[in-house]
Amino acid sequence: MIRLDFSRRDMLRASALMGGAGIIAGLPLGAQLARAAEAAGIEAQWPTVTAMLDRYVKARKVSGMIAALGWRDAPPGYIARGREGFDDPDLDGPDSLFRAYSMTKPLTGMAAMNLIDEGKLKLDQPIADFAPEFAHMQVAIDPMKSLASRPATQLITVRHLLTHTSGFGYAVVGKNKVADELKRLGVNPGIITKRKIKGLNDGPPTPGPDEFLRLAATVPLIAEPGAKWSYSMSLDVLGLIIGRAAGMSFDAFLHERLLGPLGMTSSFFQVPGSASAHLTTNYAYFLGRPFAIDRPEGSIYQDPIPFAFGGSGLVTSPADFDRFLAMLVGLGMSDGKRIMSEAAVRMGTSNLLPSGVDLTGTWIAGQQFGAGGIVGTGKDEGLYGWSGAAGTIGFAQMKLGLRTSLYVQYMPQDKLPILKEFPKAIGADLTAMQARKA
Repeated sequence: MIRLDFSRRDMLRASALMGGAGIIAGLPLGAQLARAAEAAGIEAQWPTVTAMLDRYVKARKVSGMIAALGWRDAPPGYIARGREGFDDPDLDGPDSLFRAYSMTKPLTGMAAMNLIDEGKLKLDQPIADFAPEFAHMQVAIDPMKSLASRPATQLITVRHLLTHTSGFGYAVVGKNKVADELKRLGVNPGIITKRKIKGLNDGPPTPGPDEFLRLAATVPLIAEPGAKWSYSMSLDVLGLIIGRAAGMSFDAFLHERLLGPLGMTSSFFQVPGSASAHLTTNYAYFLGRPFAIDRPEGSIYQDPIPFAFGGSGLVTSPADFDRFLAMLVGLGMSDGKRIMSEAAVRMGTSNLLPSGVDLTGTWIAGQQFGAGGIVGTGKDEGLYGWSGAAGTIGFAQMKLGLRTSLYVQYMPQDKLPILKEFPKAIGADLTAMQARKA
């Protein structure tokens, strides 16, 4: 059994640093500047971003990295460096496949927005209407010490799942007795490697969807629903609720309503053999060096899955995910087609946090939260998106009509400061664009 240089909490942590980094830096960027930027070559347009990718790949900190950047409904530009793996001959490109991990959450959130828009779900509807297992939840009195609990006074709602205010724990991320119990039961919605890593994937296998919900409901919550923001398996549970509300599997619904209409043909929960050649290698840092934990040949992502994990399961390409971001920037339109209603997109990218929720000491303190992603405030107004545990980052800047995403594969993501540096690089290049415009 391998003992690698990361904690359980680090492995699946999706950070909110993109929102707090001031990606737009208060810039009054308009359509004129966007058109001028589009006219420039992509690397000339984004020199700071380009230099960042060059630096990491040349130093062999990562095998490869690619940024996808686009304005409004124009095709994206790509800045790519390196290869799909240190020993892989294929260069990173728009169609390379990356493990999105928690960058899956905004897609799940928008899938829920579709059903809310159609009246098949309601934002403040109890999830017990679809999963009666959650009608009588318990709340841990002190989750750091024990599973001793009391009855919950509030029912978990769809809003709570969308915004990580359900009170659910997270098997691999949490450091408390609730997380330990979820792990012991196999209620652990995430896959990383076939290698057994102590404290990460050495528990029982994740069960199928119905058993997953049944077992999840037996474990106390860490907080009263609606009271506290706590990163959790909420979006994984939401995916299953979406499936029950839609009358089909979550995977099938996502393909029918988002992936298919958007032309996201390189996005999978289980990578087929025909696409495996495009799969990148995922690395974990061990003694300060990247160590391959999931290679394209024999990847765990090619194995059958218990169900599609709405919080962490998607494998996608830069080209595919940019189509999703472009649809958001286009307020539901993609290539002239209506994919989501404008009202659904606006709601999903707005603040959906319950009134009075406690954000003290959380990753999103000072920000807001929408349908599975952070919602920027102040100088970050218009920002919506999230990141993934292996270094992927995907954001729509609704106010500017800008899409920015980054793809790389290493864990845990805080072993390198990429998550902090990417938004700063974006901001520096936007500042330079503004100066040239003036």
